[in-house]
Amino acid sequence: CYQHVEAKTIMSLQMINPDRLKTAKTLVDKAVKLRKVFSVQGPYPVIRAALWARGWVERRLPHPVQRSPTYPCVEEGDGNDGAEEGEKGENLDDMYDLMSRLVRNETTYFYWTTRRDNIDCRSLRHDQMTNHYANAGTFTTKVGLCVNLRNLQWFDTADPDTFFPRCYRLGAEDEKHAFIEDFRRTACTSLLQYVVETKLDNEEHRSVGPEIINTALHVCQEFLSVLKHSNIDVTAEIPPSVEEAQWAEFLKHYYMVVHKGKLIRGSSVFVERCQDMLTRLQAVCPQLDTDGLNNIWIIKPGAKSRGRGIMCMNHLDEILALVDTDRALTKESKWVVQKYLERPLLVHCTKFDLRQWFLVTDWNPLTIWFYKECYLRFSTQPYSTKTLDSSVHLCNNSIQKHFQPSRNRHPGLPEDNMWSCSQFRSFLQREGRETEWESVVIPGMQQAVVHALQTAQDLVEPHKASFELYGADFMLGRDLRPWLLEINASPTMACSSTVTARLCPAVQVDTLRVVLDWRTDPSAYTGGFKLIYKQAAVEVPQYLGVNLLVEGATIKRSRHYRQSFISNSPLPHQVHPEQLSQSQVKKSQMTSTCPKREHDRKAERQNTCPVRKSCRSVACEQPASVHTEPQKKAQRLGLRRRVSGATLVPRKGKHQSIHHHASHTSKSFLSQRSSEPQHKISSRVFPSLQGPLPTLEIFQLQPNIVTGTNVCHNSAFLSHPTTHKHQLCLNSQRQVKARHKGELTEEHKYKRC
Repeated sequence: CYQHVEAKTIMSLQMINPDRLKTAKTLVDKAVKLRKVFSVQGPYPVIRAALWARGWVERRLPHPVQRSPTYPCVEEGDGNDGAEEGEKGENLDDMYDLMSRLVRNETTYFYWTTRRDNIDCRSLRHDQMTNHYANAGTFTTKVGLCVNLRNLQWFDTADPDTFFPRCYRLGAEDEKHAFIEDFRRTACTSLLQYVVETKLDNEEHRSVGPEIINTALHVCQEFLSVLKHSNIDVTAEIPPSVEEAQWAEFLKHYYMVVHKGKLIRGSSVFVERCQDMLTRLQAVCPQLDTDGLNNIWIIKPGAKSRGRGIMCMNHLDEILALVDTDRALTKESKWVVQKYLERPLLVHCTKFDLRQWFLVTDWNPLTIWFYKECYLRFSTQPYSTKTLDSSVHLCNNSIQKHFQPSRNRHPGLPEDNMWSCSQFRSFLQREGRETEWESVVIPGMQQAVVHALQTAQDLVEPHKASFELYGADFMLGRDLRPWLLEINASPTMACSSTVTARLCPAVQVDTLRVVLDWRTDPSAYTGGFKLIYKQAAVEVPQYLGVNLLVEGATIKRSRHYRQSFISNSPLPHQVHPEQLSQSQVKKSQMTSTCPKREHDRKAERQNTCPVRKSCRSVACEQPASVHTEPQKKAQRLGLRRRVSGATLVPRKGKHQSIHHHASHTSKSFLSQRSSEPQHKISSRVFPSLQGPLPTLEIFQLQPNIVTGTNVCHNSAFLSHPTTHKHQLCLNSQRQVKARHKGELTEEHKYKRC
């Protein structure tokens, strides 16, 4: 089969017109030199045609592998209503196909795909561009938008409840309990609104008792107290004011009143109290006006798009039972429940939503472009909260195209269920509200988009040369305030109506104007896109995240440092000289001059004698280095220095001067004890005493201590060819210490004798 394909390809190449091949090679060479090689995957003929017109050459990508329906994918929002185009057969008579064949081994510099996982964004070079960002699902999925908008307080002073309906993940146990509390509380506020709006009373007919209103008022009052932190000082656990059994009874009566039309006995006397409570709630609950009376919630499976699997429900037990049926989605926290806007703005008694495009060209600094035009999508049936059918409440074109328009549909509504924003503005003008489009709707949508991206800025993985076009879905309240429903990656570009047939190609061409022209020329024409937000660049720290690792190697103490003088800091089991008795001092001297140690020191003096003898001549040549070394060591150890007096002596009352041999004794004591571990000081020298060691002061460092040594003339050693004076000088300090140890030991022996 492979040989057959190769033979067919060779025959096709032989039939190519040489002039066309030459022209194609010229165009390809120019495009490769300018890095104008692109790849498109998906139904985007407008992008192909626009790039061809700019002198780009397409490098065809292999057909993507079809995934199974259960493949866990990141939601791509509304997706594309049309099926992805397949790989068409290559026609070498077509110039573009011939050029594509010539660049099949070249590098692609511009990718436009339907799905973000078709291209590995992390492996792109800095000069390669793609229409997706990695990890953008943090705000383009229902779960991601639900979670991240709660962190808006760390980025802005805006309240997400003013533009995003309340939302919960039913797969998370804590959020599930929060939803249950919200549903019950909303039932209470809805009941109060029902009492105020209906103002009906029935004493004769079998109806619900007035205690249901008292329960609702009590729950609302508790909610206000929690918002005011009135219970902040309460330490004891307070039992719930309404038990579970009482809640079940309350919701049963609530359903009977609101859903089935039952009346409440004596409700007229509660109207004033209910109105006062609603006024107080209005100040702290920005969604109270849109909550309505029926307590409707919309349930969305987070792993699906284009409205699939979305349902509206108004019974708590039914919502929880639906979620429990799909354990896989529940376990992954994919189920999202959101408060339904029961009182939206209607056009001829029909619900609609808006699709608004925006473009992100950079995440640091965050750069957002807003498209000047949007379009409306209508449902096919008149709006009503008495039915929860998808044909009434879901405006996605992928759902509404399966329904026939209602017979009672207003003639002013479009047959294809879509309006442009200019048509909607004309409707507002007839309603006397045209100015609110520019003063309320547009600013509200722009602010909602900016706030949603602010919360995801730290989570998206940016690529400087990339960009992404998004489609945000909004609903308008009766006051024309926009409410963000969701943000879709890869929004549909299908020309399914006369409105989208005009707008979708235009937004694609204008996207190329921004990402190709404006990047190189800030004064370039950007079509319908307007730059609405560009923050100051944020300096990214060198290390991100919470997993920090410090690596290194242990630094060992040098031998020179271990043999240095002890510091003034007190050590365990140190003893002050005033506390020592005469017998204890003699015992320490006897310990320091034991026969075994004396034998070792004699051997050491014999081994180092030639070095000591030769050091005298070296010291005479360089007296400065030998003179300053003890001073430097004393300064490093923090020992105090004075001009008058002798050398190192213990601090004993006032400063006293002692004899020269006492100075040598102190040095001997220090040199022996500083080289031993601390625990040996107490066990070998002063086993029965506790306290600090003698504190020493430096009155004066004895100059040129090497010059006082005796010279041992050893002609064999001095004349050795491998002996150098500078080597002896480097080791002079060690030799001096060894010599002093020997001299002091002889002094101790002389005193004992």
